[in-house]
Amino acid sequence: MEELEEKSEELEEAETIANNVDFLQESSGIEWDISYHEWADARQEAKTFKEESSGRFSLNWGTYMVYQSKKRDISPALVYELLKVETGGTFDPTLTGPQTKYGHAYGLAQFMKNTGPWIADLADLPYSDSMLFDPYYSIQLSIEYLDYLHDKYDNWDQALTAYHRGMSGLKTYEEENGNAKSWYAVEIQEKAEDKQELLAKQ
Repeated sequence: MEELEEKSEELEEAETIANNVDFLQESSGIEWDISYHEWADARQEAKTFKEESSGRFSLNWGTYMVYQSKKRDISPALVYELLKVETGGTFDPTLTGPQTKYGHAYGLAQFMKNTGPWIADLADLPYSDSMLFDPYYSIQLSIEYLDYLHDKYDNWDQALTAYHRGMSGLKTYEEENGNAKSWYAVEIQEKAEDKQELLAKQ
């Protein structure tokens, strides 16, 4: 009986996330129809990310990230490490990046206002500039973009370098260096691999 009550409480938590993530209600392409076992597994992995970030990456964000990443066959550890690099380890969803010639980048996944809308359109997601500061939306957008880039290039060196530099920036990088092994791609993959090994031992 106690176990059933615990399961019920945890599924209520999952439902609370869905009800508080507005874009899930507006999107026809993103699902959050999670079972108890999926929730429990995602929650367990999310605890590792929360602990590693000293609590800065919340348990609910991590649970959402793990579930949605796995639906796209993307390592949650890779998404986590990307968000860590993008925010300088702060995991601050209100972060505004420094001024560049292309403008500022915003939120957990540091999307620019010229990139966010077309990725949202690609994924059949609603879009407004303010949504870039929603941690769940930012996580979802990063997963959608990574999925798109990996489908396009079929390897993580190119996909991650394109995420960081843009697709034209990737081309320039490859012309100058003969490969796509940017510091960004290498660091994220190496740290994600270490994190994945840690998760596998749990």
